[in-house]
Amino acid sequence: MKMLSHCCGHLQWPVATIWFSIFLLLSTQNFGGSFSASAYLIGLGSYDITGPAADVNMMGYANSEQVTSGIHFRLRARTFIVAEPQGNRLVFVNLDACMASQILTIKVLERLKARYGDLYTEQNVAISGIHTHAGPGGYLQYVVYIVTSLGFVRQSFDVIVDGIEKSIIQAHENLRPGSIYVNKGEILDAGVNRSPSSYLNNPAAERSKYKYDVDKEMTLIKFVDNEWGGIGSFNWFATHGTSMSRTNSLISGDNKGGAARFMEDWFKQNVSNRSGTDRIPRRVSSIIPDPQENRTELMKLAASFKPLHGQPATRYMSVASRVRTSLEQAKKPQFVSAFCQSNCGDVSPNTLGAFCTDSGLPCDFNHSTCNGKNELCYGRGPGYPDEFESTRIIGEKQFRKAVELFSKATEQLKGKVGYRHTYIDFSKIEVSLPNVGGGTEVVKTCPAAMGFAFAAGTTDGPGAFDFKQGDDQGNPFWKLVRNVLKTPDQEQVNCQRPKPILLDTGEMKVPYDWAPSILPVQILQIGQLVILCVPGEFTTMAGRRLRDAVKSVLISGGREKFNSNVHIVIAGLTNTYSQYVTTFEEYQVQRYEVCALSHFTWYVMDPISSRGTHARAKRAKREFNMGTGGLFALACVPLDDIGELPPFMVPHTLSAYIQEFKKLAAALISGQAVEPGPQPPDLLNKQISLLTPVVVDATPGNANFGDVKTDVPPNSTLKRGDMVTVTFWSACPRNDLMTEGTFALVEILQNKKTWVPAYDDDDFCIRFKWSRPAKLSPQSFATIEWRIPESAVSGVYRITHFGASKSLLGSIHYFTGSSSAFVVG
Repeated sequence: MKMLSHCCGHLQWPVATIWFSIFLLLSTQNFGGSFSASAYLIGLGSYDITGPAADVNMMGYANSEQVTSGIHFRLRARTFIVAEPQGNRLVFVNLDACMASQILTIKVLERLKARYGDLYTEQNVAISGIHTHAGPGGYLQYVVYIVTSLGFVRQSFDVIVDGIEKSIIQAHENLRPGSIYVNKGEILDAGVNRSPSSYLNNPAAERSKYKYDVDKEMTLIKFVDNEWGGIGSFNWFATHGTSMSRTNSLISGDNKGGAARFMEDWFKQNVSNRSGTDRIPRRVSSIIPDPQENRTELMKLAASFKPLHGQPATRYMSVASRVRTSLEQAKKPQFVSAFCQSNCGDVSPNTLGAFCTDSGLPCDFNHSTCNGKNELCYGRGPGYPDEFESTRIIGEKQFRKAVELFSKATEQLKGKVGYRHTYIDFSKIEVSLPNVGGGTEVVKTCPAAMGFAFAAGTTDGPGAFDFKQGDDQGNPFWKLVRNVLKTPDQEQVNCQRPKPILLDTGEMKVPYDWAPSILPVQILQIGQLVILCVPGEFTTMAGRRLRDAVKSVLISGGREKFNSNVHIVIAGLTNTYSQYVTTFEEYQVQRYEVCALSHFTWYVMDPISSRGTHARAKRAKREFNMGTGGLFALACVPLDDIGELPPFMVPHTLSAYIQEFKKLAAALISGQAVEPGPQPPDLLNKQISLLTPVVVDATPGNANFGDVKTDVPPNSTLKRGDMVTVTFWSACPRNDLMTEGTFALVEILQNKKTWVPAYDDDDFCIRFKWSRPAKLSPQSFATIEWRIPESAVSGVYRITHFGASKSLLGSIHYFTGSSSAFVVG
């Protein structure tokens, strides 16, 4: 069967399937036509947030050796705004970043206030991260999250803040009447539970309500402009951004960023351009009049184009050469598609499972170790051993489902736009828990701490030394190391049990706060869609409990505003980051997700007798063992009252979140205001950075910046699927991030004389790699690899590099250079 290929030669769909999808899109969107009066104004925006592609530690794996050295494809901030014509409005921003951060949110809100007054505030703006582990770090303000990046990285921070602001401005200026549709569907093979032993510790009665041990459902909203038709989609689906491994050094949006790139390109190629042919790709549709032109003539033509030596350039040349810039239509809204994160805490995209690198056997079920060593246990993605292929496969699975849901979405969102937001100090929040025999008990949270199993990492990215998951004792040596930093007092030790404390982050204040205590909780509403914005990574069951609790409040108190058809999604890693949230039962197993849980186990506020405490604890234990403990079955007792009772008698953070979100839900449906809560700190002026700046760039005496160091072979004729590699004398990419531009470009010859952009460093088929000949050398290379996609037309091509060098006096000079021409036959 004839196939249509994705622009980079990976994504292949039958032509009939494509045309059927296009038919559905045309029939449901009425492209170019008008719709009935719409209840909403809708606007979308997107902007480049790709950070420094050299020398900066990546955020996610906390691996100090994982330092950026190039680009797999670019990162973006994607935004939608939904507004009632004369009423409320809300903003949702999805970042191709590991997570949002508190200081990002604070500074973005400051900029929005300066520009728009009180139109956009902390109440109605949500900023969420997809959780890629392949983006530059250093943009969070708390110490524990920036240790491996050698402190704060201003360049990482600034490009994200700028990109968020610009994407919101775009969305605001694009506001037009339109409609929103919602659809749901299952993806069965894009995520597995990486902590199954923890999941199995949840009550059997609760587990029996669900078919899978991870959430398989994707929820998608489709934006339809009254004039232009489909202009974008956002979806929420839970799977980690860890298809790219802890040894990868190329900036990448991982599987969700890849899915977004695939869908935006798919729409432009197959819907916006209404093209169904597989011979001419979307970007070069009229470049070669006859793709089957005589190969000999093509080779003669290519031979006439020798390497273009490095020469001065301008930054504008890089921006103007960007492929997708040249595709934009001035009047038509840009199609924006975002693949957002959800309750992914225990969900891995490495779907083949976890195996030992030494033996090839499965890792230990409970501890994820191999002969007692966690360093040897790695998850395997579906493209194993090729992490790029795994990223593509998991991204493609999400993309395919999104296209299906987008094409078939018919349920229209109708109703008000609403929101509620508050800040909570989770280090001392009071939580009311029902007693098993009736009545309630008030308990209080305590400061954040990280356990020993946190340092063990996960099967997606193992830690080092002798840490292991499931450790509820700790190691004497590492306790001594811990005590150099901060020795937890007995109250904190008791409060955190059964988790042995490795880092008492909530009480560490030197040189400034190590971990957050004040966290945002937020609910957004668009008709029958409700988005729960959480500042962390909820596990599968924790997310299910939160959704169910909020749904119960909305339906029971909604006064017919909500019914059982309400769609509730969790937007994870939103507005700030506080690590993991698990169920009480999962907390007992002490795997990574629990020991990376910052907040906050509890102690009883009101003094009670030892006898009474034991009675409640034993009753809770019976309920737990019977599998009927449910949400609040376990008593909260001071550890000095437990005596012989087992160490699992400590609750967890989830109930606090459920309590606060139920309050927000009740306020949302009643129209009541919510207290803003204590403001989180702005620590920007306290940040420390130890990252060495770029001092100077240099080339050998016989070379210029942009000169070709290693060219394509002479008289090359290549076929689709081949790899083209060219190396240039270059300079540090930190000198200019080439925002909305490109470092790497593949050009095709048009009309035998004009070079036209065909692919750039935002394409899945191009890899931009940067390196130095020695660690402290001022010299550096840029290697551009192009895997020729199946959709590439026959013709004459060349590879071009853009860069910026820094002189000893600090001035920046832009340059460019190109390879010899070659033929793709």
